[in-house]
Amino acid sequence: MTRIRRVEVVANLASGGVDKDAPDEIEKIFADHGLNAHVCAPETHDLTNCLRAAVDAAPDLLVVLAGDGTARTAAELCGPEGPLLAPLPGGTMNLLPRTIYGKRSWQDALSLALAEGEARNLGGGMVGDHPFLVAAVLGSPALWAPAREAARYGEPWLALAWARRAFQRAFSGRLRYSLDGGEREKAEAVVFMCPHVSRAMADETPALEAAALDLHGTGDAFRLGLNALVRDWRDDPAVVTRPCRRARVWASKGIPALLDGELHRLSSSTEVSWRPNVARILAPPKED
Repeated sequence: MTRIRRVEVVANLASGGVDKDAPDEIEKIFADHGLNAHVCAPETHDLTNCLRAAVDAAPDLLVVLAGDGTARTAAELCGPEGPLLAPLPGGTMNLLPRTIYGKRSWQDALSLALAEGEARNLGGGMVGDHPFLVAAVLGSPALWAPAREAARYGEPWLALAWARRAFQRAFSGRLRYSLDGGEREKAEAVVFMCPHVSRAMADETPALEAAALDLHGTGDAFRLGLNALVRDWRDDPAVVTRPCRRARVWASKGIPALLDGELHRLSSSTEVSWRPNVARILAPPKED
């Protein structure tokens, strides 16, 4: 059992899976395990500052109750030498917490981590200097994310504006990419998935799953969307997948990228790579 004394908690009450009673519940769970926790529940615009302050406090454990994007930011701030990280399911997708704690509630996941947890390295991808722990989407499809978020927060006109922009950029800025030093190829977008969330790779595979989307128009996009609803989208003829440890992606101008659900703007040339130790997590022992 990993020894824990100082604990910082960041709870995003606006993340979609956290209610207003969560801070009190968290304090009680830690008290039941003989620990005190400093809990921060910031406004959305102050979330990153709260995460930085929590890491700067040099705790033994940083608990994040939020979505995958906030967990990604926390992992970037902690790094492989910083505090242990416990990313609890507090968002809408919760892909990362499910790979660590299963389909448990955040309360059960936290109790399990405190009772049986051990320190473990968490691998992931790097896009330039930025890590991702679930998936990175490079290319124009990433521009649909702001429209989705605006709709989620009840801002239909802003959602429409972002959707219009994304549609205008669709099929207008194809990427060039090379996987593991291979030939340059073209695609509308390239998706890189970490092995612990990939259906095609074993959890322990030391590589990313790269999926190139070679779409040539709305017909291809519609077919891909339909295939995503009825079967694995990787089976679509416009998708080519293969494992890779390092990739280079080029475009004629800046590349929009979605890292674990958060939009980033990259330069016109960027490198993607697999890292075996993006951060350290507090996780239950692996089953034999």
